[in-house]
Amino acid sequence: MAVRRVRRIIRKIDPWTVLKAGFVINASIGLAGVLGIWIAWSIAVQRGIPDDFADTLGRLTIAFSPDGELYFRVVLMMAIIWVIGATAFLALIAVLYNLVSDVVGGVELIMLEEVPDVIAQPERPRPVVHVPADSGGSTMSTDETVEHV
Repeated sequence: MAVRRVRRIIRKIDPWTVLKAGFVINASIGLAGVLGIWIAWSIAVQRGIPDDFADTLGRLTIAFSPDGELYFRVVLMMAIIWVIGATAFLALIAVLYNLVSDVVGGVELIMLEEVPDVIAQPERPRPVVHVPADSGGSTMSTDETVEHV
């Protein structure tokens, strides 16, 4: 296949599309983060790590209570704030890009485009339109009405 260089310029980015895609991506990241922390906390509780940590801090006269439900609520609230904030930030960046691209012209990308080789096909005879000069019937045969190249 032949390759040719193609120049493309991104002048506008649709903020609504960025908002939708950003929400889905950020919600996935938030969900993965919450589930990851929940799994890590569950494993830590099974091993007794929070209680040992609380005992160690208690000996140092530092108050600490391993309240998993409270921590889960905080993590969940932080994930919700992350999803809303990051999605709004991405939409704002798309709007700002559109404003700046009006002034500077956008981002130029140079891509390589593959062009398929043209497969040579045998040429078929093309029909010839024959309009007789007289109003009578044509005396041409079928072989004479087809153009041979």
